Amino acid sequence: MQRVMHEVKPSLPSSRLLIERRFPLEMNVTLPDIRELYDTGKAGRWNPQRDVDWKALDPAQYDEPTRQAARRSWSRRLWVEATGLTETPALLMRFCMEVGREIDPKFYLTVRNTEEAWHVECFDRLAEAFGGRIAAPADRAYEATFNRNLHRRAMDASQNLDSYVASFAAFEDGLELELCRTWRANTIDPTVIAVLDRVVADKERHAAFGWLYLASRAPYWSAKDRTLIADELVAHVRETELKGYHCPWLAPEHAAAEAEADALIACAGLGGAPRAAEEDALVNYAANTRAKLAEFGIVLPMFESNRMRTF
Repeated sequence: MQRVMHEVKPSLPSSRLLIERRFPLEMNVTLPDIRELYDTGKAGRWNPQRDVDWKALDPAQYDEPTRQAARRSWSRRLWVEATGLTETPALLMRFCMEVGREIDPKFYLTVRNTEEAWHVECFDRLAEAFGGRIAAPADRAYEATFNRNLHRRAMDASQNLDSYVASFAAFEDGLELELCRTWRANTIDPTVIAVLDRVVADKERHAAFGWLYLASRAPYWSAKDRTLIADELVAHVRETELKGYHCPWLAPEHAAAEAEADALIACAGLGGAPRAAEEDALVNYAANTRAKLAEFGIVLPMFESNRMRTF
């Protein structure tokens, strides 16, 4: 009898969950700036089908290499954006279950998740228009960069919530905002412009949430808290950003196809930017972040990579 061999995948470490303690249920506004983000998000809601002129998109005007590049680049951005579909609900649950956390972030995160769904829909439609969504990276080693299990981290009781917000709601969302602004500045296609204009407006609120929440919490941090936040931020940059998660040119050994695709759509004005422009955005953002964190008593070191200048 022939034996069938099955691939054995490594199991993830178990997570410790919080015990729900719902009462007393506090509904008073305590973080008005974050409540305003919630109200603004509701008022500015948009519809990907109604508010973007998809008929104006004409992939046939571009040559085949450019169409394939757009297909790959927007697929990769879809892989990134789809993280929020599981991560944001997990973060919302964490805020709801941890005793003493304010109501305002809970309200706001419900809106953020809806906006992320709209971004996913738009990125998917762009990828489909240029030849069809690509299901996974060209190099399987690059695939691991996207499987970060953030929903597990957010729900794990051993994960410090403030350090999580610092890494993923403040730093990462802020970097995504700056990259989107950079792509928008280099885009000429009207449909892609319409998408990016709305994504940028949403991500301005996403990043603002993270930084506003850190500012509200900073006065209560101990020296140990500040060290933990710095350590998790450093780990995020080294284990995610420098592995090409947002900028594939940082990992050409695994993301060469994605980096080449981004370069082609930048030349075509289809929602990308030259590598030099993305590098400038990353360097400037890191400098601004370092200054903000210093106000909170957090020291973020410089980062070195043989792919770009120190930032």
